[in-house]
Amino acid sequence: MATPLAPEADWVRVRVSGKINLALRVGAVRPSGYHPLSTVFQSVSLFDEVAVRWVEPGRFPVTVVGDQAGLVPTDGSNLAVRAAKLLADEYGPHRFGAELVIRKTIPVAGGMAGGSANAAGALLACSVLWDLDISPDELREFGARLGADVPFQLMGGTALGTGRGDELVPVLSRGSYHWVLALSAEELSTPAVFGRFDELNPDAPDELAMPKEVMNALVSGDAGALGAVLVNDLAPAAQSLRPELVRVLEFGREAGALGAIVSGAGPTCAFLAANEAAAVDLSVRLSSEGMCRAVRRVTGPVPGARLITT
Repeated sequence: MATPLAPEADWVRVRVSGKINLALRVGAVRPSGYHPLSTVFQSVSLFDEVAVRWVEPGRFPVTVVGDQAGLVPTDGSNLAVRAAKLLADEYGPHRFGAELVIRKTIPVAGGMAGGSANAAGALLACSVLWDLDISPDELREFGARLGADVPFQLMGGTALGTGRGDELVPVLSRGSYHWVLALSAEELSTPAVFGRFDELNPDAPDELAMPKEVMNALVSGDAGALGAVLVNDLAPAAQSLRPELVRVLEFGREAGALGAIVSGAGPTCAFLAANEAAAVDLSVRLSSEGMCRAVRRVTGPVPGARLITT
């Protein structure tokens, strides 16, 4: 087992990716407060980095830099800090500590699971830093205790999520998909979006079918077929709270996107393009309209949390 090292100890660095929900079906809220989900996740090439190194046991200072860094908490509520503490409590609360540095690119409260990605990165990085004997499945179990999206952020690729979204099965996905993301200047609270969903859907179903149309399109590798079946049950709730999203989605479709969808609980809007050239054209048109804070071109699927080696 590793022991605390001197200040010049190396950092352990992990790269984590954002996600898009290609399908997001939502059921009636349960007594537990959670909603049953049937969703298809895809990791995309918008990355954060989580770096950790030894400090005195019981200490978990965190620094956040990069895009929207000021919106990320740097106290014990930070999900990456909670992840590090969870592992430390399990394997040795008086033996382990870690300094964390998070470099942000994934939008904050943007529907792309940036906080969950950072938690996934902290779990993997701390398990390596502290030389813990822990399997990928066990890491995902720890992740599920932190949040429903964390297990997928560890896995990456394309997967079907059921339950709270944390029960995962890999999905065959042929080819690579080109996405254009319209990042919003304002955030959306996931609990607020689910609350509005409950108001708008008093008769939401208790049982959810698998999104077979999306999975069939992924198997075929047909971007056009996938664009036609993208679905998000939370989109009306997000648009109710942020009506301007309707205009952004309509513009993207009119500008040639094969499909357009609110990512997760929003407010990021994701547009599927036919190829790289179409994605470049769409990103230029979206940028020129000034309807969003920033535009990013990404591809998917990509791996989940991975160590960065030098």
